[in-house]
Amino acid sequence: MTAALALLLGAGLTGWFTPGLLNRIDPARADPLALLVAWLLAAVGVLAATVTGTVLLLSPGHGVGVTVMSIVNECLAAISHGTPPRAEVFVGLAGIALVSLLTLRFAVIVVQFARRRARTRRQHLETLQMAARCDDRCPRTWWLDHDEPMAFSYAYRQGVIVATEGLERHLSAAEVAAVLAHERAHLRGKHHHVITWVDALAKALPFLPLFRQAPSAVRELVELAADVAAVREHGAETVRTALLSVAGHGTPDGTLAMGDSGVELRLALLANGSAPAGPVKRTLSCVVAAATMTTLPMITGAGVLLSVAVVACPLTGA
Repeated sequence: MTAALALLLGAGLTGWFTPGLLNRIDPARADPLALLVAWLLAAVGVLAATVTGTVLLLSPGHGVGVTVMSIVNECLAAISHGTPPRAEVFVGLAGIALVSLLTLRFAVIVVQFARRRARTRRQHLETLQMAARCDDRCPRTWWLDHDEPMAFSYAYRQGVIVATEGLERHLSAAEVAAVLAHERAHLRGKHHHVITWVDALAKALPFLPLFRQAPSAVRELVELAADVAAVREHGAETVRTALLSVAGHGTPDGTLAMGDSGVELRLALLANGSAPAGPVKRTLSCVVAAATMTTLPMITGAGVLLSVAVVACPLTGA
């Protein structure tokens, strides 16, 4: 019972207060990939703590399936004998129903989001494929005869990058390579799928600030992470001038593009010229972020319960 309450209390507190803590972290001083991991695993941690806490609350000392069936059987037996079920049976059934409905709602919304975006992407790609030429050196890059410098990526099979001829007309070869490196980083990092997931989470469970604020934060962080990947290959100044050239041009829905989100912040960070974190530091920061966010609900809930117990013991004479 104590562990269940700690998990549920910790999940609620983490979902409510974590966005404020994460938003205070200066992106100029932190690896955007570690921040991205923190946002995503904070959401995963809250979901896992909520489900686990509910299961423990419904099945203290018993198997989950056995307890659920016993609750249902007891309720049916009471109704058949014309007596009202016990209060804890009502609580158990309400918990089962709530978790089931939220899980079903989330699953349905994720499927709807995925299907809608897949349909839109397929329609766009069918149109673009007729007008684009493929790059023999890089078959996953399609070029459009359009003067505005643009490039964007689609999560289609292994991923497709669509770029305009204007990119090569208005940017240097190094800047074009930086733009394409940015889009390849989106595809390698599965950023399109990550955004679909947090969008669905925000729509399914909008009552917690963590879920509600995650889409905008994640969009900015995937762009910062892709910038860092491009900087490793081509340098901060090249990426900065490339970003200036492609910013402000519209792109189709369901795509990720270098000039879409958080442009002012990214330009400021690129102007600093600070070197990206090395692989060891990057891995360590991601591991620390993952460990912190997945355990935060339990630690927070246990800390609150312990504080309450310490305060309550003198009052009760214990």
